[in-house]
Amino acid sequence: MEDVIARERPDVVFNCAAYNAVDRAETEKDAAFAVNADGPRNIAVACRRHGASMVHFSTNYVFEGSTAEPYVESDEPSPLSAYGSSKAAGERYVLGVGTHVMVIRTAAVFGGRSGSSFPEKILQRARSGEPVRVVSDQTVNPTYARDLAAAALELAEEGVAGIVHVVGRGCSSWDEVARVVLAESGVAAAVESISTAEFPAPARRPRNGCLASIRFHELRPWQEAIREWVSGA
Repeated sequence: MEDVIARERPDVVFNCAAYNAVDRAETEKDAAFAVNADGPRNIAVACRRHGASMVHFSTNYVFEGSTAEPYVESDEPSPLSAYGSSKAAGERYVLGVGTHVMVIRTAAVFGGRSGSSFPEKILQRARSGEPVRVVSDQTVNPTYARDLAAAALELAEEGVAGIVHVVGRGCSSWDEVARVVLAESGVAAAVESISTAEFPAPARRPRNGCLASIRFHELRPWQEAIREWVSGA
């Protein structure tokens, strides 16, 4: 990466790489920290050395999710999982390198057709006839990758530094998101709402995974973004 930045001399480097296998990170902590903490720090150092700004993407999982209100930029991280801890470390590392760094925290990103996003998984289950069981006691701001990318470019062009929260408008439980995805896709399938306790996983998730911002406007409503993603526009 050092050689690439030195050769290309970019104005801004966007670091979108991440180890985001949340559950697997519990047993692969070294790998998670290498990708989510050490890697971004190395990029930040190279950017400073060659006069580039850096935009680094982080996550709502840096918070424990025990508050009633959405988290804002000034709230102190307190992650519950190895993944969240590795992302929080990455934030500290890149921000410690210099004032040329912006950290964008976001949540529940979806988009594209890789088969790995939440809407795609819900549709796959429903169309295959599998039960669609989705937790109802965890909340997030579903965020369309296309909108997030446009916002990141806007903020970078303005020269913003420090931590900024960028998320879709509206805070929703996962089961509600699933119902909207199915309805917008014209798929008739029932969603069974379950608790976190009924869906055990190696990594703990924040119950309140919602973000708000005191520095940037909300993106469009997540329902509208889901509709556009479904239509393929």
